[in-house]
Amino acid sequence: MNNRANILSMPCVLDEGIASRARIGLVVLASDHTVEYEFRQVVTMPGVAVYQTRIPNSPKITTDSLRAMETDIADQAAVILPGIELDVLAYGCTSASIVLGEDRVFELIKEGRPEARPTTPVTAAFAAFRAFQSRRIGVVTPYGEDINRTVRQYFIDNGLQVPVFGSFNQTDDNQAARISTDSIRDAIMSVGSHSEVETVFLSCTSLRLTDRVDDIESQLGKPVTSSNHALIWHALRLAGVSEPIDGYGSLYRLPTH
Repeated sequence: MNNRANILSMPCVLDEGIASRARIGLVVLASDHTVEYEFRQVVTMPGVAVYQTRIPNSPKITTDSLRAMETDIADQAAVILPGIELDVLAYGCTSASIVLGEDRVFELIKEGRPEARPTTPVTAAFAAFRAFQSRRIGVVTPYGEDINRTVRQYFIDNGLQVPVFGSFNQTDDNQAARISTDSIRDAIMSVGSHSEVETVFLSCTSLRLTDRVDDIESQLGKPVTSSNHALIWHALRLAGVSEPIDGYGSLYRLPTH
């Protein structure tokens, strides 16, 4: 009896794989609970794929811990599908993108993935505000006072007004991720109820909102977006996915600007 395996050479055809339309890379914080989950909720269209990597970080949200990620962004961007081009590379931290500055984050993304179009949550948020034609932004965050001051000033420095700013005052990412969606809805409704607010923005990729936006906008009567909600929309639009997407609020029916 011949015990040698009879291994046949089988023919195969190579197609475009699961990303025949677009490849989106996503650098996720090690402490983030939510951004991948919300990407998976929205990115279900055929031919569009999201590929993630995790970047080391402390769950404590401080200026120093945010700056510490600077040395790892390029390397983490580079490990996603080596040798395969990405259409977009998204860095998934709002507050770090503000502390480091978008231009610096873009430099680091381009160092790791020169072919990819870069974005961050705050970049995406600003694009969303332009799409909404809004300049007076109500902001809700989970951060402590020092990060809140930095976020508010960054918005103002970029030509926006922040007439109302609310915070849950949670300085640990693991706690921020557990803020209930009802608490988030109530905070958005409170901030958005002020007449001078045109659009409400929920900052931080650990906070859950994307599948609640449609209902909250219906109640509030104003546009609403978040770090993840805007980042997903912007990444898709940059990747050439331009069709309206139902069920996720008014932003997903708009092109980028």
